[in-house]
Amino acid sequence: MPKSGRLQGRIAVVTGASRGIGRAVAERFAAEGAHVVALARTVGALEELDDAIVRAGGSTTLVPVDLAELDKLDALGPSLYERFGKVDVFVGNAGVLGTLGPVTHHDAKEWEEVFRINVHANWRLMRTLEPALRLSDAGRAIFVTSGAARMDRAYWGAYAASKAALEAMVKTWAQELAPTPVRANLLSPGPVATRMRASAFPGEDPATLRQPASVTEAFVDLAVPDCRRNGETLEPYL
Repeated sequence: MPKSGRLQGRIAVVTGASRGIGRAVAERFAAEGAHVVALARTVGALEELDDAIVRAGGSTTLVPVDLAELDKLDALGPSLYERFGKVDVFVGNAGVLGTLGPVTHHDAKEWEEVFRINVHANWRLMRTLEPALRLSDAGRAIFVTSGAARMDRAYWGAYAASKAALEAMVKTWAQELAPTPVRANLLSPGPVATRMRASAFPGEDPATLRQPASVTEAFVDLAVPDCRRNGETLEPYL
């Protein structure tokens, strides 16, 4: 896929950057000229990402962090402001599936964990990064969602409810951001060969699915300064 430097000089924060869609987006953004601030739990996987990006001529800042430790996220925005003076792009990609099963059979701790990562962590990140995003000439926030939020499918209760909550939260935020240079949207990439997809559909042949790198163009389209979309849920690959 040709790269055209569409994100040259932009500061882009990506969560869940160590594997799957997050890693593919981080590599693509770096190839487009962005400096990628990569968040993930696993130090070794982040270092592998850094090696790949540096070999390709890009640059990263690695932030090993567990998004479940919500209080630790509050310092991210001020730290990035101090170092870069702004944030241009925020991709809220990290998410967890939880266990599929009847709504009333979910373990309470697991239900809360799904919401902690899929909703509360994104809210904390929105809150801490908003001042730095507003300092960009064109701040862009992109959140990964799922058709499960709108399909009312049995046994997907925790994940579906968390993604529905995420969508409502982001669309509300987008309206509040409308008078500012910041735009916020949601992207549903559809079926992609990721670890989460394999957990949800263990009998599925991953060779029949799109690979993570194949969905990165839509992220670039939403991250560039000339994107005017706001408060939308896009499903470009369905």
